[in-house]
Amino acid sequence: MIKEQLASLDSVNLALGSGTGLIMSIVLALIMFGIALGIKVDTLKNIFIKPKSIITGLALQWIFLPLVTFLLIMAMNPLLTPMVSLGMILVASCPGGNISNFMSSFSKGNIELSVSMTAVSTVFAPVITPFNFWFWGNLYLKFAALSGTLTIPHLVIPFGEIFKTVFIILGIPIILGVLFARCFPKVTEKIKGPFNYFSIAVFLVMVLGMFIPNWHIFIEYIIFIFILVLIHNACAFGTGYVGATLMKLPRIDRRSITIEVGIQNSGLGLTMLLNTAIFRPEIWNNPETGVMYGGMLFVTAWWGIWHIVSGLAISSVFRRIKL
Repeated sequence: MIKEQLASLDSVNLALGSGTGLIMSIVLALIMFGIALGIKVDTLKNIFIKPKSIITGLALQWIFLPLVTFLLIMAMNPLLTPMVSLGMILVASCPGGNISNFMSSFSKGNIELSVSMTAVSTVFAPVITPFNFWFWGNLYLKFAALSGTLTIPHLVIPFGEIFKTVFIILGIPIILGVLFARCFPKVTEKIKGPFNYFSIAVFLVMVLGMFIPNWHIFIEYIIFIFILVLIHNACAFGTGYVGATLMKLPRIDRRSITIEVGIQNSGLGLTMLLNTAIFRPEIWNNPETGVMYGGMLFVTAWWGIWHIVSGLAISSVFRRIKL
C-alpha cells in the first residue's frame, strides 16, 4: 500500500513556472553571498587551532549522514521506491542549511563552530555534494537493479554537471562575499544582517510558492512523505548528537553539530532537480521509459519545510537546558 502510493508520486506533474529553477538558483546564490559576509578569517583560525570539533562535525555530515541514510534506505527498502530513495540520498549529500547558524545561536550552541562548519561544508560542496550523490546513488542503483526494485538500471548520475552547478550557485557567491567583506568591512557590518534575513525570507516565499499551486497534491500524499522525512531528519539530528557525544565534545559543541548535521541545504537539492542539464528530462522524467522523478521532488521539497520546524523545536529544547 505505502510503496504503491509512493510510486504514484513519480508521475505527478507539479505546476511549476518555466523560470522557477533559474529564480531559485539566483535566490540561493544571494543566500550564500549573505552567509559569506559573516565569514571571518579569524573565526576560522580560532576553530582550527583546536580542530577536533569541526573535524568531527564535518565527518558526521560528509561521511556518516550519507552512510546512515543508505542504511535507512536498505532497512526500509520494501516500502520505498527508487526515486524516493534517491531523493533521500540527494538531501543527505547537500551541505549544511542556511538557517543552521541562527538555530545554533538560538540554542546557545557554539556559533563560531556552526559558522565554520557551514562555511567549510559550503566551500567544499562543489566536490562533496556530487561525489556523495554519485557514490551512494550508484551504490543504491546497483542494489536496486540486483534486487529487482529498479527495472531500468541505466540511470546516469551526472557528476560533472552537478559539480558545475554547485560551484556556480555556491562557490562563486561565497568567494565574492568573502572578498566583499574584506574590501568593504564597514558596509558589510551594516548590510549582512538585513541581507541574510531578506534572502532567507525570499527563499521561503519561493518554496511556499511551489507548494501553494500544488497544495491539493501534497495534501493527498503528505502523510507518507511526512513520516518518511520525519524519520530521515530525526536520524540526521541523531547522527550529529550521538557522534559528537561519542567523541566526548563539549556540550556547547554538541548542540551546534547536532543542528548542522540535521539542517541540510535542501534548497540546493531542489535547484539541482529543476536543472535540466543535470536531470535531463529524456532520462529522468520520461513517461515512455517509466522513469519519472516526482518522488525526489516531494522528498526534497518537504524536507525544506520540515527541517525548519524540527530544527526550531530542537533548538528550543537545547535553549532550556543549562550547559
